[in-house]
Formats: sequence, structure tokens, C-alpha cells
Amino acid sequence: MSPELVSILVLAVVFVIATTRSVNMGALAFAAAFGVGTLVADLDADGVFAGFPGDLFVVLVGVTYLFAIARANGTTDWLVHAAVRLVRGRVALIPWVMFALTGALTAIGAVSPAAVAIVAPIALSFAARYRISPLLMGAMVVHGAQAGGFSPISIYGSIVNGIVEREKLPGSEITLFLASLLANLVIAGVVFVVCGGLKLWSRGAVTGTGTGTETKDTGGTGSGGGSGTAGTGNGGGTRTAPAPTAAATRPDTAAAGPLTTPVVATLVSLVALVVAVLGFDLDAGLTAITLAVVLSTAWPDDSRRAVSEIAWPTVLLICGVLTYVGVLDEMGTITWAGEGVGGIGVPLLAAVLLCYIGAIVSAFASSVGIMGALIPLAVPFLAQGEIGAVGMVAALAVSATVVDVSPFSTNGALVLAAAPDVDRERFFRQLMAYGGIVVAAVPAVVWLVMVVPGWG
Repeated sequence: MSPELVSILVLAVVFVIATTRSVNMGALAFAAAFGVGTLVADLDADGVFAGFPGDLFVVLVGVTYLFAIARANGTTDWLVHAAVRLVRGRVALIPWVMFALTGALTAIGAVSPAAVAIVAPIALSFAARYRISPLLMGAMVVHGAQAGGFSPISIYGSIVNGIVEREKLPGSEITLFLASLLANLVIAGVVFVVCGGLKLWSRGAVTGTGTGTETKDTGGTGSGGGSGTAGTGNGGGTRTAPAPTAAATRPDTAAAGPLTTPVVATLVSLVALVVAVLGFDLDAGLTAITLAVVLSTAWPDDSRRAVSEIAWPTVLLICGVLTYVGVLDEMGTITWAGEGVGGIGVPLLAAVLLCYIGAIVSAFASSVGIMGALIPLAVPFLAQGEIGAVGMVAALAVSATVVDVSPFSTNGALVLAAAPDVDRERFFRQLMAYGGIVVAAVPAVVWLVMVVPGWG
């Protein structure tokens, strides 16, 4: 058995044990990285740690630390109420506002994880207060980021178009952008419907009060008989106020509080985070943790519990899995799989397999890095003229990025870490299941739509 095949089988075993024994998958992955790296790949400790995602570690810690402080001093509650006022109380519009916001940020040049790091904590705080599915809100944020991610001036778009030019392949910047935009828009629409987005319209308009959250009477009716409450979907009379969440009934979070000095300082810090990341290309994690330390020093009472609210289990999970993926990369497993597919003599079959490899590997690793490796592998059969280069590149780009909803990707990890007041194990399983569905379905669909017709 080849070392590459052994490393893939060990990864499967890690998934099985973590699922059946409720052991943190990150801890298992660290052990697997040590065992496979030293016994199979003949790597020393430095080689094993080469794949440790230090930048992602700092991003997860820094962003969750900063927003833990923002939750403690009431800033996120103020932002949530501001969002409600922005859409005139229509809760159902908020997921689409978050989709559009992250899409706009990436389209004008923000790196996708940076945009998600900025928007996800606010979006998921809103979801917790108004009983919106965190999976729905998280997916809307991530798909929004990818929808704008391939504009001609974006980071992803510039990189992929540069690879296409370097490989002397036919390219279309607009086609690449529209392919990603439309694919993510369609997926977001499906997720919105499946995860209860349509039911949000039946709640009417909400307003924050001093005692909780109210729903304005819209005169709507449900499908069943008798009276019901908003959000249950089985009432037949005038809808009444929904049962308030725990967050909504706490006196300190029931309504948007005043703009106190700590809240103003935190809002300024969040704006500074956006400006630093988008305007000066500073690291989102280091900037966030620096701002969090400044706020903690100035108002220690508000941030005393913030460090304990950092999503440490999530940090262990993500860093462990990505360290093992780094070992796979070091020992050549990813290249081995890609070259095996590239050698297939049937171009259309090779194309769909490359899309699947891009999706599967990207769910655990760098999307751009995977595209940089797979596009050159497609050059030999693209040269035969049986497959259009424009469609193939677009299919690879969509396949390798749409799976960033996976909890093992940077974006998915940020969503998992940013969700307040949720059962993280349950939310992790939801993200993993949804990511698995995307990995299984999207590559085949984009191959059928973009590659089979022979675009370009």
C-alpha cells in the first residue's frame, strides 16, 4: 500500500472515531499527523508543524476575542437593532443584507476570510436574538463572500486570471465573475428556502422594546386551524409575539442600549478593523487581537470573561485537521491524486474528477492554492480542444470555493466560532453535513452547466 493511500485511510479513520466516540477531531488529527508524519512520511517535528495554520489560529482567537468583548458591553446588541431599523424590521431581509454585504466587501478587494470575519459575528448575533437558523445565516455570509469573490478587481479573481494568463489559456474575467456570482446566489436561495427563510416573512416586522422582541400584527394566517404564535407555522389566526429568546429577555440585552463610552469605543474598533484589513491590507487576526487588548485594558470589567469565551474547542478542531492536511501536502498526497486524475484519457471524465478533487481538498485547505495546482493539471486535455478552457476554469473556481461552508475551511471555521448561544457540537455537525452535500452536488452541477457545453 502506498504512503499516499495510507494517509487518506488514516484521515477516514479520524472522521469515524470523532463521529462515533465524540472525541475532538482536532486532537485526533494532531495525533494522526504525528503518527503518519513520522512513521509513514519520515518527517521530523518541523515537517509536521509546517502545516500548522498559525495565521488561522490568530484569526479565530482574535476575532472571537474582539466580538466576545463586543457582546459583553452591548455593542453587538446595538448593531443588531441597527440592522433591524435598516430593513424596517423585516427580519427575513437580514440574511440577504449579510449576503450582499460580504459579497460587496470581497468584490472590491477584501480577502474572503477577512470579509467573513467582519460580518459573521454580527450576522450570527442577529440570528441568535431572532431565532434564525445559524446554518442559514452562516451559509448566507459565506456564499455572499464567494459570490463577489471573483470580480476582476478581487483577490481570488486576480489570482485565477493570472494563472490562466500564465498558462496561456483562453480566459474571460466577466464569465468567471458571473459564474461564481450566479452559482452562489442560486445556492443561497435554496438554503434560504430549505432552512426556514420563507417562514421569516410570516413574522411581519419586529421592533425592539424594553421588555423583549415584538412582532407587529400582519393579519397573516397559517395552514392549520386555531390560534398560533409566530414562528410555529401552524397557527390559523392573528399571529402574536414570538416567545422571546433568552437573549431577548435579559434586561441588559432586551433593547438597544445607549451609546456608552465602551460601546462607542468598540464601534470605532470595528470600523478600524475594516479599514485596516481592507484599506491597508493588515492581517485580520493580529489587528482584531490588538484592538481587543486595547479595549480590555481600558474596560477590564466588560471583558473579564472574554478570554474564556474564545472558541477554544473550535480552534483545536480546525488547527488539528489543517495540520494533518499539511502533512498530506508535505508527503505529496494531494499532487498524487491530481496527477492520477490528469492522466485519464477521457477529457470530460477527467474534468469532473478534477472538480471533485478541488472541492474535497478545498474543504480542508486553501481554495486558491488548490486552483493554482489543478488548473495547470487541466492544461493537457484542454489543449486537445474537446473542452472549453473558460468553462473549465470557471467550474474549477466555483467547485474549489463554494465548499468554504465546510467547518474545516477558514470561512466555515469563522462561522462556527462566531455563533453565540448555540450547541457548538450540533452546529458543527450541521455545517459538516451541509458542506458534504455541497461537495457531493455542486461539482457535478457546475461540470454539467459550464464544462459539458464547451464554453471557451
